[in-house]
Amino acid sequence: MNVQLVIDALVRQTTVLIAQIATAQGVRSPLQQVANQVFLDLVTELERQGLSRKIVADMFGLALRSYQQKVDRLTESASEGGTTLWQAVYDYLRGVEVATRAQVLARFARDDEASVKSILRDLVETGLVYQRGRGEASTYRVAPDSDLAQEAQNGDADALSAMAWMFVYREGSLKRSELAARLRLDPAALEPIVLRLVSDGRFRVDAGDSRDPSYSTLRCVIPLGDTAGWEAALVDHHQAVVSAMCTKLRNGQTRALPPDQVGGSTYSFDVWPGHPFEARIKSLLAETRKGLSELWSQVAEHNSVATRPTAGTAKVTFYCGQSVVGDHREQDVTQPSDPSAKLP
Repeated sequence: MNVQLVIDALVRQTTVLIAQIATAQGVRSPLQQVANQVFLDLVTELERQGLSRKIVADMFGLALRSYQQKVDRLTESASEGGTTLWQAVYDYLRGVEVATRAQVLARFARDDEASVKSILRDLVETGLVYQRGRGEASTYRVAPDSDLAQEAQNGDADALSAMAWMFVYREGSLKRSELAARLRLDPAALEPIVLRLVSDGRFRVDAGDSRDPSYSTLRCVIPLGDTAGWEAALVDHHQAVVSAMCTKLRNGQTRALPPDQVGGSTYSFDVWPGHPFEARIKSLLAETRKGLSELWSQVAEHNSVATRPTAGTAKVTFYCGQSVVGDHREQDVTQPSDPSAKLP
């Protein structure tokens, strides 16, 4: 297998997806932290798989010392040891009533100035910090907890609730701190969301640390056409595809076999107006969804009354998607499948 060819293609496709999402619905989402986040997530996963830091450094073409310095710079503040620079800046602003940009930069003088400024922009853009003035005249103050809670109760609450529900279902159980990290939310902003999910029965509170409770759920439903849940459905669909590929690779399989229970298949059809199979092919998504919805309902009904065994339960995830691209002589129009997830 030509591993480098596969990696190059997947990176290119992923960047196209990120760019499309970042500009969806006329929004221009900030991307200044993407490169750093990709590096840290990739490093964490490589080390989690048992690779030594020396090997990981070699894979990035870095000397071990340079690699360690880069990881330290991105994960821990040089001015405030034991915490990330992002968290250190936020905690500093929480501890003062108002701080000027010069005061923040002076407080974190041992850290990279561009990184500190980038974090300030990120905190302002996410609504965690308020900014007055521009440039060097800027002043910053942390948004009160009441404002954060109110923000979570407004328009984004439904989307955040759906995303939280999906994360907890997929990962089996998550602590409140872990869920806050997944959603990139301050705990105060997360509180009304988890309370809502618990009160309407979507979340169960597991036994454990009351200061950082864990949540679980037996199923997750993102209804077809739900405008508030499209973000969660899109992430879940992407995760399902990635999970199938990763599971197959972990099992040592690099080819498909008829009896496979893990994997995927892609079929493309060329049709045109008047083609005898045009209607049948273009209705594949609708017909597949109909059959899956019926099966899902039957499984969900059975599971609601059946006694679930304490061990041996398998989570089977099936995904499907469809796009229709116009004739290359015309302007290409892609019609992706409306993402939805029904998870018994």
